[in-house]
Amino acid sequence: QVQLVESGGGLVQAGGSLRLSCAASGRTFSNVFMGWFRQAPGKEREFVATISWSGGLTYYADSVKGRFTISRDNAKNTVYLQMNSLKPEDTAVYYCARSTGRWLPRRRSDYDYWGQGTQVTVSS
Repeated sequence: QVQLVESGGGLVQAGGSLRLSCAASGRTFSNVFMGWFRQAPGKEREFVATISWSGGLTYYADSVKGRFTISRDNAKNTVYLQMNSLKPEDTAVYYCARSTGRWLPRRRSDYDYWGQGTQVTVSS
C-alpha cells in the first residue's frame, strides 16, 4: 500500500508562486515515475507533469511548460511541483500520483495511487 499526502496549496495572486509537496509512505516509489495532475471545477482531471525515478527525465503539459518544475527527492520520498507565474486558469485541486511503471506516463490510467489533493487558487 502507498499513501500520498500533498501540501503547499493556497491562495495566491496572479504572477505569484507556490511550491507543492507530495510525501509518500508505504511501498517504495523510487523506481517508478511520479506525476502531478489537476482538476478544475466542472472539468476532467488533467495531466500536469511527470518525472522519472532518477529525476533525469521530465515531461510537462503545454499549458504549464516553462512555468512549472517537477522534482523529486527519493531519500525523502517526496515529489515537488514548483509553480511560477501563476495564472487564474491554474486554479484547481492538484493531485500527486504514482505510476504503474509505464514509461513517460501521461494518462490517468497510467497511475495507480493518488493523494487526496491540495487546492490552489489564483486570483486575478
